[in-house]
Amino acid sequence: MLSKSQISFIKSLHQKKYRKENGIFIIEGIKSIEEFIQSNYQIHSIYYLAQYHSLLPTLPANIKLFEVNNAELDKISTLQTPQGILALVNIPKPPVLNLVDLKNSFTLVLDGVQDPGNMGTIIRTADWFGFKHIVCSNNCVEVYNPKTVQATMGSLSRVNIYYEELPLVLKNIKMPIFGAVLDGKSMYKTDWGNEGLVILGNEGQGISPEVIKLITNPVTIPRTGGAESLNVAISAAILCADISRNFQK
Repeated sequence: MLSKSQISFIKSLHQKKYRKENGIFIIEGIKSIEEFIQSNYQIHSIYYLAQYHSLLPTLPANIKLFEVNNAELDKISTLQTPQGILALVNIPKPPVLNLVDLKNSFTLVLDGVQDPGNMGTIIRTADWFGFKHIVCSNNCVEVYNPKTVQATMGSLSRVNIYYEELPLVLKNIKMPIFGAVLDGKSMYKTDWGNEGLVILGNEGQGISPEVIKLITNPVTIPRTGGAESLNVAISAAILCADISRNFQK
């Protein structure tokens, strides 16, 4: 059985303040846990229902294992329907952005994305299309938010996420800066080339004025129906698909 202090500690990690204070975040589900075990992330501890023990891969000796019952899992899980297994993972030191690493590839840049689900879906999409880096503005949602982590389905373990002052970064970039806007050039007529940054903005406000003026190549996903806008995660997927199609020609 878990002690009251253990339950209290894990529940505190549902909040950003305590994740930051303790340097630990939560992942749930056997598939995501397997992905993180195989990555450079360090697993702190794992909490599982008895029937999930046999599903665990071989683990390093320093990972603490705790068998829990359904009532305990309900208390510590961030999900309405817990997935039977939960792990605490150490938050690594923030990666240092080296602009040289962005050369000869495409990088997503997120300006003020606030919804955790959108952020997680964008990370998962980037992973699917082979985008290794995502640069976020400092006012984007925290990447270790449980809803974000859950939506990545393990892809967070393979994509480098940076939080930066975007105008400072963009002013030092020596490659095309594409931006998803409503009045840009059709993506179907856009020459993506072989490298660049692709900026997506806030769900309600779009790309901020200080960032939008640094875009060199405004791009639009052509609309043929009546919807006023696209979800930012859907926009990211459409743009990544078109870039990937052209980049691999």
